[in-house]
Amino acid sequence: MRAGAAFKNQRGRRALASLFASLACAALLVAACGRGDSDADGASRAGVAPSESASSAPARIISLSPSATEILHGVGAFDRVVAVSDYCDYPPEVKNLPRIGGWQNTNLERVASFRPDLVILVEDQAAFVKDKLDALGVRTLVIRGHTLEGTFAAIEQVGVGVGREREGRELAAKARAEVEEVRARVRDLPRRRVLCVVDRVPGTLRDLYAATEGSFISQLIEVAGGESIAPPAASGWGKIQKEAVVSLDPEIIIDLMMQPTPNALSEDTQAVWRELPHVRAVRDGRVHPLRETWLIHPSQFVGPAARRFAELIHPEAFAGED
Repeated sequence: MRAGAAFKNQRGRRALASLFASLACAALLVAACGRGDSDADGASRAGVAPSESASSAPARIISLSPSATEILHGVGAFDRVVAVSDYCDYPPEVKNLPRIGGWQNTNLERVASFRPDLVILVEDQAAFVKDKLDALGVRTLVIRGHTLEGTFAAIEQVGVGVGREREGRELAAKARAEVEEVRARVRDLPRRRVLCVVDRVPGTLRDLYAATEGSFISQLIEVAGGESIAPPAASGWGKIQKEAVVSLDPEIIIDLMMQPTPNALSEDTQAVWRELPHVRAVRDGRVHPLRETWLIHPSQFVGPAARRFAELIHPEAFAGED
């Protein structure tokens, strides 16, 4: 998703959540509602029996989340996707699919017009649209992904829901192995103090939001050899003042601000952060802007995301590699 847009649409509510949730989708990432990891019967609770067979698998799928769309592609079911959310941007072929709105403005008439066998959404969206989809008689699958374990479970859950159970298990196992490979790579290295900013006003340090303990992004930073230092927040995403950034004095700042600048020109992120010259990360040139939306989506790309973070936190562990 365009994570910044999703974050902005939810300000004033009690939390930010992803696409990351997407993020985007980020995403990256909206108001929390009954958070928690998926468990073994997650697919069954979402209305899809674990014994779902390929013969009864849905033929027409709508994805309301970037992470769900990525997972659908990963398990080999993307060819059955007939429409997606405004924020889905992977795989590249998604640009040819119809769009049915965002997190809070899903066009239900348009959804119904595609006659879907299954609509997949993330848990944070359920509070906004699931009851309405149920009223239309549309079958839904609600997946979670607020944590790494929840992400792995969501991958398997989607596999079961679309009749690709083996592919889902294999994709989840691959993602888990990639994360663990990164963890092992940096296990014996010093823990670096990391502040991960997930949203702010473009071109400024106003309205800073950071990934906090409990979010899958914070967990990825820990896997990558960092210590996520943002103050705790109930949702895993919290607003932080500039004065707090100075006080926390992070060694590394990862800037995941995804929304475009107002004039469509790229900002000078380093210049933006030079407003806080006494912060160690700024002083040492360790402010890292990352703009790839898949980094904030809880999907099979958590492994590459963990490696990307590790390359910034502990570049010495990857010296000599392309």
